[in-house]
Amino acid sequence: MADPKGFLNHGREVAKSRPVEERVKDWNEVYVPGSLLPIISKQASRCMDCGIPFCHNGCPLGNLIPEWNDYAYREDWSAASERLHATNNFPEFTGRLCPAPCESACVLGINQPPVTIKNVEVSIIDKAWETGDVAPQIPERLSGKTVAVIGSGPAGLAAAQQLTRAGHTVAVYERADRIGGLLRYGIPEFKMEKRHINRRIEQMRAEGTRFRTGVEIGRDLKATDLKKRYDAVVIAAGATTARDLPVPGRELKGIHQAMEYLPLANKVQEGDYVSPPISAEGKHVVVIGGGDTGADCVGTAHRQGAASVTQLEIMPRPGEERNPVSQPWPTFPMLYKVTSAHEEGGERVYSVSTTHFEGDEEGNVQWLHMSEVEFVDGKLTPKPGTERKIPAQLVTLAMGFTGTDRDNGLVEQFGLELDERGNIARDADFQTNVPGVFVAGDAGRGQSLIVWAIAEGRSAARGADRYLTGTSDLPAPIRPTDRALTV
Repeated sequence: MADPKGFLNHGREVAKSRPVEERVKDWNEVYVPGSLLPIISKQASRCMDCGIPFCHNGCPLGNLIPEWNDYAYREDWSAASERLHATNNFPEFTGRLCPAPCESACVLGINQPPVTIKNVEVSIIDKAWETGDVAPQIPERLSGKTVAVIGSGPAGLAAAQQLTRAGHTVAVYERADRIGGLLRYGIPEFKMEKRHINRRIEQMRAEGTRFRTGVEIGRDLKATDLKKRYDAVVIAAGATTARDLPVPGRELKGIHQAMEYLPLANKVQEGDYVSPPISAEGKHVVVIGGGDTGADCVGTAHRQGAASVTQLEIMPRPGEERNPVSQPWPTFPMLYKVTSAHEEGGERVYSVSTTHFEGDEEGNVQWLHMSEVEFVDGKLTPKPGTERKIPAQLVTLAMGFTGTDRDNGLVEQFGLELDERGNIARDADFQTNVPGVFVAGDAGRGQSLIVWAIAEGRSAARGADRYLTGTSDLPAPIRPTDRALTV
């Protein structure tokens, strides 16, 4: 145990954010560089090393949180990094992007603010990169087996790294022009600078993983041909079919899916554009959808100089405290959350539904009409007399995703079966109905968290390794049916 009285002697402190007026003028990460290390030892000391560490169950990766908290408290950064990497391929991603279900499951959180697990995690990995503790792990020998991984998001990268380290020759196919999937083009730079992805890719290249960008399986290369080339295939193509909003006026110019809008802002940071083809500059922006992707749109619009930003959510405003009946500890509660993007301004409106859009003579969206809604007999129903309109010159739809891409032919060409939710079906080894073809991440699970993606990638890698060799020493954090404490 780090410090038996740590949680009594120290309160919760989190990373300091840069002033709003400063950070909205650039695309750097919002936190003050170096602000964590002076406080992280005390924060790690608050971990009680519980007899039953519920944080393990809260995290799909099964991170050894009390162990690396103890090392961080003692400032043994090398040992802390080893324990952190024992269960997580990319802690610099999760430490920045994960909503931290582990903290919701922290025993200290029953009656005190929980341990700042995410902050400890990101401090350990940042220190590990700084001191050279993150090095390529090159396999001692090759198996002679080949594996293709489709998709380079967190699930695909985790599967590829695990299989490469097991000695297989792995090639990752990505339809975009750069590796990273939604990490690259869905996550704004101010949440995670892309240098973190770039150095992991270089580590993986040094280990032997190969990358093929600009190749879409199903279109540029038939799935059947890919299957012939490789001994096994892991599909980690994500759930990229966006939920649409079929209301009158949807066809007006200026209404875009979030994943049409956000990648262009990231491409500016990559140097592909001087200014994005879709910009919020000087416009009244409306973001439909109250989740993390919606918040990403809000923060992006602020940095592009929007005249105003309004975020709409059809559901009621969540509470600020855990409901002990409907969301008891240690489950992951749905609480009112103020992200860094919300700190920067804008208005959030709950319990409203868009009825239609109104445009100008040139077909550009100008107004969004909406109505308040309430639950009637279990259904969200418009409230009479609450209709109103707000200015909307740029609208982004951030309402989630409905499944993996069915337009490119990948599912049909492989002959894959789908489950009742429209995801690619798989067995206990993450294998589909096609022998030698495995699926991990959102393509098989549906839209989910980055920790689930990495956990599924690691588990699918074990299944593929066992298929190729008859056995496997790779860890499998989860089964396809697992929901842990984060339902």
